[in-house]
Amino acid sequence: MTRAGASAPATVRPALGFLLPYAVGTLLLVVVPALLTFRYALTDYTGVGEPRYTGLDNVRRLGQDPFLRAALTASALHVVIAVPLRLLAATTLGLMLAAPRPGGRWYRAAVYLPTVVPDIALALLFLWVLNPLFGPLNGLLGALGLPQPAWLATTWGARLGVVLMLLLPIGEAFLVVLATRRQVNARLYEAAALDGAAPWQQLRHITLPLLAPVLVLLAVRDTVLTLQVNFVPAYVLTDGGPANATLYLPIYIYDQAFEFAAFGYGALLTAVLLLLTLLAVGLQLALVRRWRIVR
Repeated sequence: MTRAGASAPATVRPALGFLLPYAVGTLLLVVVPALLTFRYALTDYTGVGEPRYTGLDNVRRLGQDPFLRAALTASALHVVIAVPLRLLAATTLGLMLAAPRPGGRWYRAAVYLPTVVPDIALALLFLWVLNPLFGPLNGLLGALGLPQPAWLATTWGARLGVVLMLLLPIGEAFLVVLATRRQVNARLYEAAALDGAAPWQQLRHITLPLLAPVLVLLAVRDTVLTLQVNFVPAYVLTDGGPANATLYLPIYIYDQAFEFAAFGYGALLTAVLLLLTLLAVGLQLALVRRWRIVR
């Protein structure tokens, strides 16, 4: 008993040493900026001089800001379109590549590869892909006799162009679906086949119900992620245009804070984005309890 108890602290100390850099990084890069954000949210701060407390002026400005309404509308449309398509792509590919097949590891690697490509590199690539004159996407559509949209020059073309780019980095959700599908007991499918169930019936009555809790978590997680990771593609591809169609909330926060030097108002907008994220996390926890994944 004494020897085991004495060895416990010696085991904990190396673990704490490994965690210390992450704790320091979280403190400096997350906690401190978050506290400063709340400090500046009720001030008129331009980045020069001392912040000047203005009470609820920034809050009143929120209710009168037409560009904020445009940013919230653009963000909501983006989430409504992008999240189901990303989840559908990840689920379809995960189910298709779950079974062993020749070259399966290379297909799985190909699906995951865009996830490790830097966002800026992927956005620059899509500037070429979506080019209406010599881009390969419109060239392919023309060869098939289909319409060739001016992707980044129209409101819906720009929205769909950003969504198309975000359909590639789905590797994390793909791996979750893949791992979950492989954990399903194969005897369930054998019994269903003996009862005469077709593959689509097995998918509907076995696979999707068993994957449903994980898919719900992925959908909420992707909602939180999509509210934030749309900054780089929208900034590089459209810079919020045309006609504010892709003026997502992170883009608007960046414009206010760094282009117009309204750090105080930008801090309050960041708090709004944080509130939306917390609401999504609260929904996630409610759904987790609904599916009884945790108590």
